Amino acid sequence: MARELWKGNNAVAEAALRAGLEAYFGYPITPQTELLEYLSLKMPEMGRAFVQAESELGAINMVYGAACTGKRVMSSSSSPGVSLMMEGLSYIAGTELPVVLVNVVRGGPGLGNIAPAQGDYNQMVHGGGHGDYKVLTLAPASVQEAVDLTVLAFDLAEKYRYIVGILMDGSLGQMMEPAELPPYQPLRTTYPEWAVSGAKGRERRFLSSINLDPSGQEMTNLRIFKRWQEIEKNEIRYKEYYLDDAEFVIIGFGTAGRIVLSAVRAARENGIKVGLLRPITVAPFPNKAINDLAEKVKAFLVVEMNAGQMLDDVRLAVAGKKPVEFFGRMGGVVPFADEILEQIKLLASGKIPHDQHPRDRWLAWLEKEIG
Repeated sequence: MARELWKGNNAVAEAALRAGLEAYFGYPITPQTELLEYLSLKMPEMGRAFVQAESELGAINMVYGAACTGKRVMSSSSSPGVSLMMEGLSYIAGTELPVVLVNVVRGGPGLGNIAPAQGDYNQMVHGGGHGDYKVLTLAPASVQEAVDLTVLAFDLAEKYRYIVGILMDGSLGQMMEPAELPPYQPLRTTYPEWAVSGAKGRERRFLSSINLDPSGQEMTNLRIFKRWQEIEKNEIRYKEYYLDDAEFVIIGFGTAGRIVLSAVRAARENGIKVGLLRPITVAPFPNKAINDLAEKVKAFLVVEMNAGQMLDDVRLAVAGKKPVEFFGRMGGVVPFADEILEQIKLLASGKIPHDQHPRDRWLAWLEKEIG
């Protein structure tokens, strides 16, 4: 199909429809409300289920019920709304159901603001509610990638009977870019053997997250964990830029990774051999790729729109082999490519003392910048 100009939120909504979304439940919250509004217009016309719930709590529990039928279901929200969904997500994980959740991140903590941020990294990658499970989390950096990953999210959710999160930020949800949408997939007419659909003519099926027997609960946890290991083996995704001869590597995801690419190109023009690794799956994280790079390069710089939440994962992946520095902005402030370029130049100069935690040097810079 031809490329068309799409707003990020609307593009994700349309991509979900084309991927076979059958039921959506959500509640409006900026900066993702356009996604819900778009589906509220389109889904009733198409004979598909759309419900604006009374709250995010209601929405995620409606998602839970609908997912038990084997339908393709989705919700979307932003930061504090996703926080309210965490208990329901844990119930969905414990019942081993395929669900897609889009989180268009805003500034926080608290109610915060509607500006773009990446402060939900820990919430999505290391959170997801109580208990032993993870959320398979995809982080697009463009409207086209958001479209592609939305379609992929439904396939991965069903392949592994798993929660798949799409971690965007407000700028990506609101920006307009050319994108090519996939063709419409026909809605399915058959559903998985585990789905509940009425027990006429067969034995009843039970789907539940409750298991009062510790041994039985441990077996469930083991099954979920082994599924996660399979995801780690098969589904890690990332993009590399200018890494063939790189002496320094910048790591950033989503919008931050996109801005980093501009800074990397500018640094290359200044003769600095620097490259970018941009994780697309932030969970599972590309640990091996980063660890392998640590054998070849001099140092790393992590750039995020938060206080360094992915930084901890990068440091674990590097495993102390090379220095890891950090640069970030918080609260909805978007870093400029020129700011990142200055950090790259400083890193390449060899003048940074690597004897302190990477956040300490960054905090000193930030206090001076905003003080």
